[in-house]
Amino acid sequence: MSGRTNVSSGAKWENIVGYSRAVRIGNIVEVAGTTAVDENGQVVGAGDVYAQARYILEKIERALNQAGAARTDVIRTRMFVTDISQWQEIGRAHGEFFRDIRPAATMVEVSALVSPELLVEIEVSAVIG
Repeated sequence: MSGRTNVSSGAKWENIVGYSRAVRIGNIVEVAGTTAVDENGQVVGAGDVYAQARYILEKIERALNQAGAARTDVIRTRMFVTDISQWQEIGRAHGEFFRDIRPAATMVEVSALVSPELLVEIEVSAVIG
C-alpha cells in the first residue's frame, strides 16, 4: 500500500474533533459521515431530507474526487436518518447518484444527529480501480 492522504473540507470541526473528510490509503478511500452543512457552517436544506441527501452526496463526490476516486469507485454507503419514515426521499437521492453503480447500502434510524436541523448523515467506502 502507498502512503496516506487526508482530505480536508475545511470545516472547523475537523481540527477540533481530529478527523478528515476523507482518507485514502492505497486504493481505498473512506469518506467520513457527512451532513448537509456548507463551508460557512450553515445547514443546507433545513426541513427537506431529499435536499439534504442530494447536497451530502454532492459533497461526498467532491471529497472522493480530491482523494483521486470517483462515484463509480463507491462500494458501500451508510445512511443515518432521524426519521426512517422518510426513507423514500433519501433513497430517491441515493438512487439518482448510485442507480447504475449499486453499492452495498445500509440505512438506519438514529435518535439524533449533531444538530436538530440535520436529518441525514451519509458515509461511503470506495475502492479505486
